Amino acid sequence: MGSYLNSGNKGFRESLNSAIYVDKTGFIARMNAVLDTQQKFVCVSRPRRFGKSVAANMLAAYYNQDEDSAKLFEDLEISQSESYRKHLNKYDVIKINMQDFLSMAGNVDEMLSMLCKYLIFDLTDYFTEIRFRDNNNLIQVMKDVFARTKRPFIILIDEWDCLFREYQQDGDAQKKYLDFLRAWLKDKEYVALAYMTGILPIKKYGSHSALNMFTEYSMTDPGNLAEYFGFTEEEVKALCAKYEMSFEEMKAWYDGYRLVTHTKDGDICYYMYNPKSVVEALMRHKFGTYWNRTETYEALKIYIQMDMDGLKDAVVRMLAREEIRINTGTFENDMTTFAAKDDVLTLLVHLGYLTFDGTRETVAIPNKEVSQEYVNAISTMDWQEVIHSVEASRKLLTSLWEMDSQAVAEGIDRAHREISILEYNDENSLSCTVNLAFYFAREYYTIIRELPSGKGFADICLIPRKLHMDKPAAVIELKWDKDAAGAIAQIKDKNYVDALRDYEGNLILAGISYDKKTKAHTCVIEKVQKTDTIDLNS
Repeated sequence: MGSYLNSGNKGFRESLNSAIYVDKTGFIARMNAVLDTQQKFVCVSRPRRFGKSVAANMLAAYYNQDEDSAKLFEDLEISQSESYRKHLNKYDVIKINMQDFLSMAGNVDEMLSMLCKYLIFDLTDYFTEIRFRDNNNLIQVMKDVFARTKRPFIILIDEWDCLFREYQQDGDAQKKYLDFLRAWLKDKEYVALAYMTGILPIKKYGSHSALNMFTEYSMTDPGNLAEYFGFTEEEVKALCAKYEMSFEEMKAWYDGYRLVTHTKDGDICYYMYNPKSVVEALMRHKFGTYWNRTETYEALKIYIQMDMDGLKDAVVRMLAREEIRINTGTFENDMTTFAAKDDVLTLLVHLGYLTFDGTRETVAIPNKEVSQEYVNAISTMDWQEVIHSVEASRKLLTSLWEMDSQAVAEGIDRAHREISILEYNDENSLSCTVNLAFYFAREYYTIIRELPSGKGFADICLIPRKLHMDKPAAVIELKWDKDAAGAIAQIKDKNYVDALRDYEGNLILAGISYDKKTKAHTCVIEKVQKTDTIDLNS
């Protein structure tokens, strides 16, 4: 057993010993299926703290032939797989974290030299009976080992992309690093599986990738591995029940990463949760911004304040809960090459600050926790008009509760004037302004735009989450260049309140209109007590 060769199963045992462990061993069966095939090169990219290192530790424990790991896996999902016994503890495993080597080295040459030296040390120390042709050549040493043992290696590389994050402007260093990985791994008989994890997909050079033998599973194209990185909705529901915490509140805080798997029978959409945040909330029995604490908002700020045409408009609209259509195909998989706003937005998907819907090809801010990070970043930028509208939204919500229609109209007027990039061209622009003006409502409500109900769609529904049932529900109808009172009439006529048929409590109906001539908003608010017998047409 060495530091990097057959280093043991301690990492996975620690995961199993933790207070909260979610079984993701089904992932092992996916890897077993590609062992010693043309698909044996796998690269998984996910945001930080999404379980990438846990998965690498799990694979190391399962494949490592120096330790018997059967007791660790016997009660887990993988034990039911036909391939379980065939590959359990049958391989020599090399497991490395590239960040460790980069941190110890002064440049990429030192990093690669150190990596080769340390791996050769473990290999020659372990395989003492083998005569090596060249003790200073990692590739030749591994060829010699395979020639003698006929047992190929499992190679696990964590934080594979750290050099691209820390040497963002050094193209020569990046190319040298990729060339090393290609020479070490590509077309080598001694590789049974090469598995890499990181935040970024593999960097492209010109029209091809230096590591084009890898199959990539990313936030924009997760393939059939979507469910294994992050917690699924069903897994979070079970944890909330066990720890007696509100799933509805957990969903508002941490849900929103939509990963689409394409199958022959149609698309499967997984709603994934950040494991770091879910575990912290459960252990502390308190909802909060936990994932954000692993990196400062400055990382987000750098990108959203870039002078890209349409970028600011896109961010503001997403804060207002809109989805933005983008093209992810031009992104060059690094942190510096941006030809248009879509490239910046695609990077934010890989970093975890946006979610990508592969079916609709749109991006959005995933949840309350991440939305707060945008507010934190914007509060230190020159987007004062945006942050002012967000801060004013608390008062605006109070005005709605107090049925102060004039204050609501004036608040939306102010938001419209301040957010000058939101030009009013149609009712959708009005909807965006209203949603941003009521930003603070997400503290208490599930907010649904165009909720199907009755004979049509209610423009905006504010439905109190169970922990906030003391707040009134609200149905808001928007009118473009029409009477606000007509909006109230439409709510009643089309029975939009049917959307809240399972809600019992105070209910507010609000009609908001915009007059193109006067460029002013008007608002009409009514309050009703929703019961099964209420006549909304009275």
